[in-house]
Amino acid sequence: MSKTIRLSGIAYESLVNGPGMRRVFFSQGCNHNCKGCFNPDTHDFNGGEEMDMDELIQDVLGNSMIRGVTFSGGDPFERAYQFSYMAKIFKNNKLNIWCYTGYTFEYIMSHLESNNAWKELLSNIDVLVDGRFEEDKMEDGLKFRGSLNQRIVDVQESLKHNKVIKFKEYEIK
Repeated sequence: MSKTIRLSGIAYESLVNGPGMRRVFFSQGCNHNCKGCFNPDTHDFNGGEEMDMDELIQDVLGNSMIRGVTFSGGDPFERAYQFSYMAKIFKNNKLNIWCYTGYTFEYIMSHLESNNAWKELLSNIDVLVDGRFEEDKMEDGLKFRGSLNQRIVDVQESLKHNKVIKFKEYEIK
């Protein structure tokens, strides 16, 4: 029996959703409804298309140009069970994983004990771009995020220290 995930779309070769050539999976479904969201089509949980996760995974692993995977949205944490399944396989295959969410790292951490899928997803993410998009904090030239309030979090270091450690590889404006 195949496993499926509801996606709003896929960017097959992206250079703007994290470092290097990446495959980007856009989750279908978001409860944040941020004013000015650049992707409002992803909010409806019933929109998009059901896709076979194993086929999506094999397609990524079969492309030697892909250096990493990004989960965007919608909000991937709304489909954490499915994204954690994919993330674990990608991580085992040495791919770098970035994830965008409207939730803050602190909010996610405070809900891990009651949400195993969030815990599993977070444990397989390298970088989390967290926080809701805030239209009044949008600024041209921000790298890998839409508004100044969003942080680029080094997830594994943050988990080790139990506090937010910003990803240092990039200068953050």
